[in-house]
Amino acid sequence: MISTTNISLAYGKRVIFKDVNIKFVPGNCYGLIGANGAGKSTFLKILAGLSEPDSGTVNVGPRERIAFLKQDQFAFDDYTVFNTVIMGHPRLYEVTAAREAIYAKSEFTEEDGVRSAELEAEFAELNGYESEAEAAVLLNGLGIPEELRHKQMRELEGGEKVRVLLAQALFGNPDVLLLDEPTNHLDLKTIAWLEEFLSRFANTVIVVSHDRHFLNQVCTHVADIDFGRIQVYVGNYDFWYQASQLTLKQKQDENRKIADKAAELKEFIQRFSSNASKAKQATSRKKLLEKLTIEEMPVSSRKYPFVVFKPERPCGDVILEISNLAKEIDGVPVFKDLSLNVEKGDKIAFVGDNSLAKTTLFQILAGELEPDAGSFRWGVTITSAHFPKENAGYFANDLNLIEWLGQFAPATEGETFARGFLGRMLFSGDEATKKASVLSGGERVRCMLARMMLLGANVLVLDEPTNHLDLESITALNNGLIAFSEVVLFASHDHEFVSTLANRIVEFTPGGIIDRKMGFDDYLESAEVDRERDRLCQGHCDLTL
Repeated sequence: MISTTNISLAYGKRVIFKDVNIKFVPGNCYGLIGANGAGKSTFLKILAGLSEPDSGTVNVGPRERIAFLKQDQFAFDDYTVFNTVIMGHPRLYEVTAAREAIYAKSEFTEEDGVRSAELEAEFAELNGYESEAEAAVLLNGLGIPEELRHKQMRELEGGEKVRVLLAQALFGNPDVLLLDEPTNHLDLKTIAWLEEFLSRFANTVIVVSHDRHFLNQVCTHVADIDFGRIQVYVGNYDFWYQASQLTLKQKQDENRKIADKAAELKEFIQRFSSNASKAKQATSRKKLLEKLTIEEMPVSSRKYPFVVFKPERPCGDVILEISNLAKEIDGVPVFKDLSLNVEKGDKIAFVGDNSLAKTTLFQILAGELEPDAGSFRWGVTITSAHFPKENAGYFANDLNLIEWLGQFAPATEGETFARGFLGRMLFSGDEATKKASVLSGGERVRCMLARMMLLGANVLVLDEPTNHLDLESITALNNGLIAFSEVVLFASHDHEFVSTLANRIVEFTPGGIIDRKMGFDDYLESAEVDRERDRLCQGHCDLTL
């Protein structure tokens, strides 16, 4: 068990949280949520002992071990993958290293014999004899093949390193497991494996994630950082959202009733205070009015951008026709013989383990790349807007945000229009004059969405648009695209985003595409789709997002 006593943290005059007293109980999984900058990752680091609060203490049971998902991909470059996982249990790693050092000696003294016996006893107590099998199970579940396990970490790709560090955190049955964005770089199959692992995990889990589906699957409780405090709700993310909205509505309704009552009392007092026969009643009502207090609504740190896409005209009958499209990059085929007709009302999710195929297709459709073979044709009524996965090129300039947005706004509009539009995308006041070149990842995404909204396109092409966004911005974007009346082509790793938006699924497999008019959850459960995938993949590919 882990708990906090009067934990407080502030940056200057800005209070992040104050006098936080929480008890995290074994057997529960707590989703730690809050707006960007609310202090989620910082609070995890405080619990892990990696950061100090301004005041208060963190209390951990005697001999209880805390495991924390590390974000530094280069910290273990000199170690093998297998040893990196074992290092998740520091004492076991120390005992293992000392044990191996003794057995590697050419001469074995009596003192070594005594020491080896002590180490063997502790090794057994720490489940050392099962450690290799446990590490293998974790690495296998997280998609790290056997041939990588004895390579050094520096030889792995970034996404592979993240998976190994996740295996490190999960290793050795820690008493408290702290996970900061554990689903980053994971495909759908691996996320499902992690969800199953955490559902069986008997100890305490505290997790930060922007993946709403993941939070709904694993969380028994939600710890919400807002209003300078942390409040725990029983239930998953959807339950928290409903409960918090209900609480807010109840407070607003109560304040409205009090305000209406106050107005009624004031009107009576004003009408009859000079009337001798009513003077006593007016005085009584004055006393009632003095007792009425409207509870001041605290200011939430949560802010939702205004995301609404308005097409300048509807799509005609011909939207997009793709015929036998093919593309190679560096001599490696990305896709070939790709044919597809996009129809009215389509909201197509492009899925599959080849993210390069999706990005390349979108770049070809946007005119940024030329296909090697085949063709595509947009209908004459179509205007498309492209949201690229990589957007750094749009911000490599010395413009401030007002000037940056002005590049895409109608020529008749000026600074007032740009400021208003930026304000709706959460860039208010002085933030509108920030340089585009210094924006964070999430701020860049919001700017790119603002650009798309100004284009008035009737076909939206989006490549991983939820990357870098907080839950509030993801929700706003999700709702904006659901409400969009025309065509959307998109790729995303966010299960909730795909399942609530897509009405058609196109999956890239090594043997071709699978194209089905159905929702994402139905697609995942379809036996017919499984058979088609097996036929195309010949048993050698997995569905990912």
